[in-house]
Amino acid sequence: MRDFLPADKARRERVLATIRERYRAHGFDEIETPVVEDYARLHAGIGGDNEKLAFNVLKRGLDADALRAAAGSDDATPDTALDVAALSDLGLRYDLTVPLARFYASHRAELPTVFRAIQIAPVWRAERPQKGRYRQFVQCDIDIIGDASARAEAELIVATLDAVDALGLEGATVRINDRRALDWMLDHFGFAEAERPGVLITIDKLDKIGVDGVLAELRDRGATSAAVDALEAFLRRPQTLELRAFGEGSIRTALPDGAPDEIVDHLVALGDAVGVARGIPQPYFTLPIAFDPFLVRGMGYYTGTIFELAHPSVDYSLGGGGRYDGMIGRFLGQDVPAVGFSIGFERIVDLLEGESDAGAPAIVLVHDRDVPVAELAALKAAFVAEGSRVRLEQRTKNLKALLERASADGYNSFATVPAGATRDALEIKPLD
Repeated sequence: MRDFLPADKARRERVLATIRERYRAHGFDEIETPVVEDYARLHAGIGGDNEKLAFNVLKRGLDADALRAAAGSDDATPDTALDVAALSDLGLRYDLTVPLARFYASHRAELPTVFRAIQIAPVWRAERPQKGRYRQFVQCDIDIIGDASARAEAELIVATLDAVDALGLEGATVRINDRRALDWMLDHFGFAEAERPGVLITIDKLDKIGVDGVLAELRDRGATSAAVDALEAFLRRPQTLELRAFGEGSIRTALPDGAPDEIVDHLVALGDAVGVARGIPQPYFTLPIAFDPFLVRGMGYYTGTIFELAHPSVDYSLGGGGRYDGMIGRFLGQDVPAVGFSIGFERIVDLLEGESDAGAPAIVLVHDRDVPVAELAALKAAFVAEGSRVRLEQRTKNLKALLERASADGYNSFATVPAGATRDALEIKPLD
């Protein structure tokens, strides 16, 4: 959990403003949810490994008897393992998807049939802090609830690429797969249903450990031998691991023969919609999306299309999402189609360290000690009325250091203010 100095905070807010503006331009509306949710909801088995990283909130007013009860013993010691579920009734949200599902279930009657939501807010996970991974971080989510068609996925992808383009991150692409295609492939190869979650964990490492590493790990963990052999034969095909132009022929080439038409048709419709929205004619050779039959995504609640945002400057994803049609039904009692895309804001900001606001007028008025307060207030008000950002600074012996600090804080001009000065008489100079 980090502090941010003024320049860092200003840069973050500029990036957030750009993302928010592009999302709103695509018809999404912003909502806000509490930072805490019920413990049972956060630990309902839909958050995957994130549930293990949740910060839990102890019930208020706990006494020694309650602690002994949670320990299951009257002679508990400080080292006794406690039943966290018995002690906690709330937790800090670890993502924005679970709160959105609860929000929609609570407010469905007040929302449109197809609801397009923006959520931009901090979340908390008990991570081991490292670059790009923090215990408190901001997520930028857009979700569409109530639309089961490929149009929903296409809207999310187009809006996200638009936001990334507006930030100046040229060359970003979206890798796309479908969890139904993964399930069908594993069944086609012969993996038993019970072993598939573990197999997917290993396949998800394909980019890191390669084909040989994946096959070795599957054999080491005792996966069905014939299925591993079938997977190996498929992975050794020259065309299997190629990311190709997004179209029916490419998708079918990347999958084993006999892939279900329903899945392929959904993906083709998605590619067509993105191509048209981006103004790119078929066969979409320059479309910034690619079909990846081995993209997994770790969250267990995905039921269909999944995607990740990539950029050539880094070897990790900058965001991701997918369809989670079964989640809202946990809270509402009936299934509602839903799909979302989340930008990894902290990683995006790290790539935009040179982002500045040099074009906006921001002036430092450096005044002598004897300038009357009323004059300073009048001068500041005049510049503010013109649309400038204004800071008053009393002159110091080391004027250079003062101006360097102001420049680091985003100011781009200055003027010295003697007593009796008027707005028109001030000489405004650039801050180099």
